[in-house]
Order: sequence, then C-alpha cells, then structure tokens
Amino acid sequence: MTASHRLAADIDTTRLTLRCLSPDAIEAGLLGHLRIVEECLGARVPIDLAEDPAVLRYARARLDADPEYLPWSVRAMILRDSMEMIGHIRFHTRPDPEYLHAYARGAVELGYVVFAAYRKRGYAQEALTGAMQWALKIHGIRRFVASASPNNLPSSSPIAKLGFRKVGQQLDAIDGIEYVYLRDVFGAS
Repeated sequence: MTASHRLAADIDTTRLTLRCLSPDAIEAGLLGHLRIVEECLGARVPIDLAEDPAVLRYARARLDADPEYLPWSVRAMILRDSMEMIGHIRFHTRPDPEYLHAYARGAVELGYVVFAAYRKRGYAQEALTGAMQWALKIHGIRRFVASASPNNLPSSSPIAKLGFRKVGQQLDAIDGIEYVYLRDVFGAS
C-alpha cells in the first residue's frame, strides 16, 4: 500500500463519511457503470453522478498526471444513516499550487457539490469542515480557497458561514465570473 492509499482513508463527520473514489471507481463512473461505483464505495450512488461527470473527468486527468494526488481527489459524500452518496467534495490540486500564490501561499482549493435532493440541510458545510480538518491534522494545511459564481447561493452560502472572506475574482472558462474566497484556519500567517 502506497502512502497515497494510506492517506486516502475515510474522513468521518457527524453525519457523513467522505470516501475517496478509487481510480477504478472514477473510470467506472465515466463509463456510466454506477453499480461498480457502488461496489467500490459500499454505498448507493444516484444517477446525479453520471449526469454531470465533470468531477470524474477532472479527477482522472489529475491522477493520470500525478498519482500522489489521490488523497486530495474526489470523495463521495456518503450519508452514513442510509449509506447513500449525496454529493462529492475534492481539493483541486495538492497544496500550494502556483495558481493560488496570488491569494495565499501554502493554500489548497476546495470544490463541492451536494445533489439537489439533499441541499439546504448543512451537508456542504459539514463536508467542508471535515475536509479542512483532515488537511490541517494530516498535512498541516491552514489556508483554504473556494470559488463560486456571485449568483450561486448554494455554493457561496456554506463558505460564507465557515468564515471564508472574498479576496478576489477570476474568469472561469465554464462558469464565467467567480469570486475567490480565502479562509485562514487558526490565524495562520
């Protein structure tokens, strides 16, 4: 077992398990084989994952370029009570990528989706908190970046509640204008 596989252990929060999708699960998801993804995750996977596979394409490309990215890659948000995938969360890269230097050194960017049927229940905020605690505890990361369209309240609301502050804006090729938010955990400088 490599260091990457050891670090890809589950992240548990009050209601969720954040479970890394293996390269095999990612590939199966891209092919639309949700039963295989379910077997890999040990959880039910709704059609939502296949209907918007961008996160899977991104994960496959990042892992092809950098196998050590695995613990930072896409994780299923699994509701422990029902063992159902309700969304996903990921870090865009490993820590301190050059594109974030303008906002903060040593940072890592988070992205997340809660499937429509599960929104407005605090799952995004809980998953973000769990992922940030993992990055802090395991890797000493104290700076986190998130970006969201100014019109995307489901994405911007959880990051605002967690104390992220707007530090800039950027033009995303897919989403257009996005605000960039930063959170310094425990007063890191």
